[in-house]
Amino acid sequence: MTAKKAGGGKLTRSETVTVRLDPKLRYLVELAARSQRRTVSSYIEWAIEQSLQKVILFEGRSSAECDVNLAEAGADLWDVDEADRLVRLADQYPEMLTYDEQVLWKLICENGFFWRGKYDDDGDWCWTVDIRKLIWGRLREHWDLLKAVADGEEEASKLPSAVRREEPTFNPDDEIPF
Repeated sequence: MTAKKAGGGKLTRSETVTVRLDPKLRYLVELAARSQRRTVSSYIEWAIEQSLQKVILFEGRSSAECDVNLAEAGADLWDVDEADRLVRLADQYPEMLTYDEQVLWKLICENGFFWRGKYDDDGDWCWTVDIRKLIWGRLREHWDLLKAVADGEEEASKLPSAVRREEPTFNPDDEIPF
């Protein structure tokens, strides 16, 4: 006989957040939730979603540009991979990066291993920081190490790096095919 699962299955995973509310606000939230026939948790989630439409990330500087709110930008910024989320945020709204995220982004930008590029005349790897040239697989593969280096838990020397191209050496005894 197999053990029966307790409770129903979840459709999506959710995060638990502990919030302090003063007694008056808590009471009003309970009343608002009742009025919408929701749980307090469901009401708070709904209220946060509504408030995201009022948070402006980009204010249009000309009549041709539109204000962008966080609810609209969310689809472009969200990804299930933490590494991808950081890159998207750094690319689109670098001013929103925390100090720790800035340190991590700088590590990524300064390491040619994560970027497509080319060798210069001296054999050094050159790249441009452009997310279209990011090697996403390498970033995801080394994400935990990058975070550990950014947090000071690991040495930067443990990060992979772009390899300098060595010029082929010419040996006069080698046969030259014609």
